Amino acid sequence: MRSTLVVDAANVVGARPDGWWKDRAGAARRLHEELLVADVPGDEVVLVLEGGAKAGVKPGRDAHVRTVHAPKDGDSAILAEARRAAEQGREVTVVTADRALAANVGGVGARVVGPSWLLDRLA
Repeated sequence: MRSTLVVDAANVVGARPDGWWKDRAGAARRLHEELLVADVPGDEVVLVLEGGAKAGVKPGRDAHVRTVHAPKDGDSAILAEARRAAEQGREVTVVTADRALAANVGGVGARVVGPSWLLDRLA
């Protein structure tokens, strides 16, 4: 079965106290670069960016990583991406620490893992 990993970039970046708040675009760019070479499950990785982080990575596909700029809030875009992948019959995993978002994506059949799960795989 094909699988999709949807990444709540704000949650993942926010889980590392490395000064990301001083350069949100740079933090998003670094996460994108790490995802390009990371050993993570899934043949598609969807990186969802919102706010100032959107300046760090252009929307679109780069190898197996597809970057999405949330038109409004990140949670709505993440839910939409998880739903789209599930409707295509894909196995969906969402990386987030947001409990409300986790409950919503669970409703479309997505598995949820926390940011530390992904960060452990980026080293």
